[in-house]
Amino acid sequence: MEVWRRTGYLLCRDWHLADDLVSITITKLYRHWKRASGVEHLDAYVRRILVRTWLSERGRSWRREELSGELPEPAVELNSGVLDRAQLFALLDALPPGRRAAVVLRIYCDLSVEETAAILGCSAGTVKSQTARGLDTLRARLAETTLN
Repeated sequence: MEVWRRTGYLLCRDWHLADDLVSITITKLYRHWKRASGVEHLDAYVRRILVRTWLSERGRSWRREELSGELPEPAVELNSGVLDRAQLFALLDALPPGRRAAVVLRIYCDLSVEETAAILGCSAGTVKSQTARGLDTLRARLAETTLN
């Protein structure tokens, strides 16, 4: 269950929302246990529920956040060339939800293109393009931050 929570956190960057996502996921799993108990790869089935729940929650109008006030100061650059967590999360935040989900599932969860496509409910080509575009965006933003 901790893996689900960490995956949820990487998607939404909020531990409380990640806990909510896991709770909703477990509730959905319980409601559909007859179907889920016959699934060959239960972990992949649960991961699909988690990601789809996050994507649907993200689209709800009451979840949309408005920026108010001034922007925070940029993080201090590390001399070692290694990103800290805050920098990595800031880079992930810049990605649209679909690309972020593709990058998290492919890179962090180490899923295949086919497994990721099944979870996201899209084609393998879409997963490849979303992952590639997401990684390109991350690289470009990383280059911007290291130049500044």
